[in-house]
Amino acid sequence: MSRGGKDKYRDDPERRCLVTGEVQPKRGLIRFAVSPDGQVVPDILAKLPGRGLWVSAEREALEKAVAKGLFARGAKAQVTVPDDLVDQVEVLLARRVIDGISMARKAGLAIAGYEKVKDALGKESVRILFQASDGSERGKSKLFPPGGRGSFFEVLTASELGLSFGRERVIHAALGKGGLTERIREDAIRLSGVRESIGGDAAGKVKKTL
Repeated sequence: MSRGGKDKYRDDPERRCLVTGEVQPKRGLIRFAVSPDGQVVPDILAKLPGRGLWVSAEREALEKAVAKGLFARGAKAQVTVPDDLVDQVEVLLARRVIDGISMARKAGLAIAGYEKVKDALGKESVRILFQASDGSERGKSKLFPPGGRGSFFEVLTASELGLSFGRERVIHAALGKGGLTERIREDAIRLSGVRESIGGDAAGKVKKTL
């Protein structure tokens, strides 16, 4: 398997994006479902009943799906689309990443704090480096990601990262290797495509390191 994990996903189920028409693995898409009253709702866990409507995990694609009425076309029925649907997706994805890191912390897979993270990186025991999108660039530049796509994220603010560790703010956090970490990685990649920039910087975008 490659460092980026591509071989692992070779046999992943695929779905067609309503916007681009491209077929791609489900892990890179957001599923939507239609409620009994005809409202389109985000189905981040892809478990709600009924026919799924899939859109690429990119803010531009999601906004286009809303603006062009593509959910109704995909559902082949009249549906109601909330004005804040894209923001709902962002909030749900952010919460899932925060909760995932919290679970990893309880499982002994996540640490926080500059010195602890620096030490773990030096021992090559880190799979993912998280740094707060609104943290000091000077401090963040002193830590080097472990390498590979999806090994470095700046998709959460310091207060959001803090929630994962029961603190007010966290700037630096790291996750060790494990199945839970890989799930968090997938969710963080999706969030990086959906989240708007913070403070004028492209804080939501996944950092690609080779």
